[in-house]
Amino acid sequence: MSKIVDAATAVASIQDGSTVGCVGVIGWVTPDALLKALGDRFRHSQSPKNLTFYFPVGTGDAQGIKGMDHVAQEGLMKRIVGGSYINPVDPVTGKRPELMRLIRENKIEAYSWPIGATMHWLREVARRSPGYMTHIGLGTYIDPENGGGRFTEKAHDDLVRKIDFEGRPYLFYPSWKLDTVFIYASSSDEFGNLSFENEALVSSNIALALAAKAHGGRVIAQVRRSVPYGARPASEVRIPGVLVDAVVVDPAMMMTTDVAFDAAFFGGKRKPLSQLPPIPLTADKVVALRAAKEVHKRELSIFGFGAAADVPLVMAEQGIFEGDGLKDYWFTTEHGSYGGIVMSGWQFSANLNPDAILDGVSQFDVIDGGLCRFAALAFAQFDQRGVVNVSKFGVANPGAGGFIDIAESATRLVFTGTFTTGGLEVSFEGGKLRIVKEGKVRKFTTQVEHITYSVIGGVKRGQTAQVITERAVFEVAPEGLILTEVAPGIDVRRDVLDQMEFAPWKVADDLKMMDAQFFIERPLQAKAG
Repeated sequence: MSKIVDAATAVASIQDGSTVGCVGVIGWVTPDALLKALGDRFRHSQSPKNLTFYFPVGTGDAQGIKGMDHVAQEGLMKRIVGGSYINPVDPVTGKRPELMRLIRENKIEAYSWPIGATMHWLREVARRSPGYMTHIGLGTYIDPENGGGRFTEKAHDDLVRKIDFEGRPYLFYPSWKLDTVFIYASSSDEFGNLSFENEALVSSNIALALAAKAHGGRVIAQVRRSVPYGARPASEVRIPGVLVDAVVVDPAMMMTTDVAFDAAFFGGKRKPLSQLPPIPLTADKVVALRAAKEVHKRELSIFGFGAAADVPLVMAEQGIFEGDGLKDYWFTTEHGSYGGIVMSGWQFSANLNPDAILDGVSQFDVIDGGLCRFAALAFAQFDQRGVVNVSKFGVANPGAGGFIDIAESATRLVFTGTFTTGGLEVSFEGGKLRIVKEGKVRKFTTQVEHITYSVIGGVKRGQTAQVITERAVFEVAPEGLILTEVAPGIDVRRDVLDQMEFAPWKVADDLKMMDAQFFIERPLQAKAG
């Protein structure tokens, strides 16, 4: 009997009070038809009610691929546990995601876990262990002493505990079952055998399926196409049909935001780097250009969302990867794409022209094992204690994503971002930077709103760390920040020190100027180390 059904039929058996897990990485590998069908079912029938949703990664873009916003409805969603949240302004409606409204207005129980935990927890559920134990995240917002990952006041339950094991503290995430999971693949036959031959990411697909089936749950897959039984080599089938209960075919599903389909994202067809669009000279580009100087050859380097993701792109623009140059640079993201070029914006997470793609759980084995020695990450706030925040600030509630695992496990850290935000305007004149209008929000603050990671704590453990902005570069020492570089045209007192809510530990005696090339709108010839 064929397992292929329509989306409404696939979600019809979900009961009140169930727990639903779902794959997705922004717009990538998002089973949008299934989430929409479940949201439509509730909208038309007010059933099912009071569901708990488990999203290992923020799912959808809340625009053309609505993802988790389809199910962000009071009454349908009781609780959500997410590895990250999506918070863009829709250019058509001018509104932020409905899920963000539910969180801001305390309408649901919302929790944010690091993506390393959301991935590894699935493995523990799948093998029916008591739960996931880790030292990663101690002292951060996920630590019960700092809130335990709660994002709303309604979130009363302790989903994370602090325990002692052999005299050392750990965080413990108890297991609970997933009743239904939504996954995403390229192809399926009538028996539900799934392959990912046209996908840029695997993410949590396999882990979700195993976790659900271990406790008698249902697995529903959304795919691009159905294929005849036996038409693919068994080595291409990553999830066997015995683990799949229903399949929905959606030939029109998008690969990701603004990309209907592009084989260059899974290595099916290499795209010349000359076809990458030029990056206009902005404050963010200056940050990326300076951060690129910290990238070394033959060192596994991982890049986070934001200005950090622009680093490989500006290196490509400089011509560093011409010929076989790219083979000397080993790039990845927290989502498992290896080689090629890390992309930015809505295409972040997958790499262009990748060499290999790991699943989400295995990728965090790589990250937590310290194999990504260099990490470039964004920052929203940095305080006088040496604590960085990217997880919750102002009206934004993005969560930590992979930040905590990456920051804690890398050897060399670079934190990237503009010096201030909220209306910052700059101009470039003759290789110099001019602040036209200062940002309203200071990012170097007395105390961060949320503890994502203690950078000074990492430095005391032997890490090295820098903070790179468009106008200043700091080294992080155990005692605090050392101002080591400033941009040409910048007044140290007016544009740097007076825009901080605390004083750096010291200004370097040999304070250097950032390279004037970074501030000129023309092709650059500099080479990375």
